[in-house]
Amino acid sequence: MINDDFVPMTLPRQKSIALIAHDNKKQELIAWCEEHKHILERHFLCGTGTTAKMISDKTGLPIRGFNSGPLGGDQQIGARITDGKIDMVIFFSDPLSAQPHDPDVKALLRIVQVYDIPMANNRATADFLISSPLMEKEYTHYIINFSKNISERARTL
Repeated sequence: MINDDFVPMTLPRQKSIALIAHDNKKQELIAWCEEHKHILERHFLCGTGTTAKMISDKTGLPIRGFNSGPLGGDQQIGARITDGKIDMVIFFSDPLSAQPHDPDVKALLRIVQVYDIPMANNRATADFLISSPLMEKEYTHYIINFSKNISERARTL
């Protein structure tokens, strides 16, 4: 996949991991963090406001909190993904409850896909990601060459 349409992006050995949970899933994410604390403490953690505070208070893990999801926290995390400052997202979402900030959540999911970063939206997937040998290694993948894409769009529109 090496051509000028794509550029390499390397996730470092020490990952920056965003932790997010809808209200009905916060306790489940906290329990997951406690279970995997020995791995998570070797990485940089951030999360949406309430979730980050609860994780820090209950597990003692250092975690940078952004705004609450409905107050723009999902968008703050998405912006950091586009800047290459977040390498992975663990988002325990609640598929059975309506979310008032659903458009923000969908925007975050889209950014995760565009930037091809690992994401878990439930405990089973999070378990697979956290136990992957790639968690402790650099990982290079290829994303769209946005500079080329912008130049071509500007030329043709």
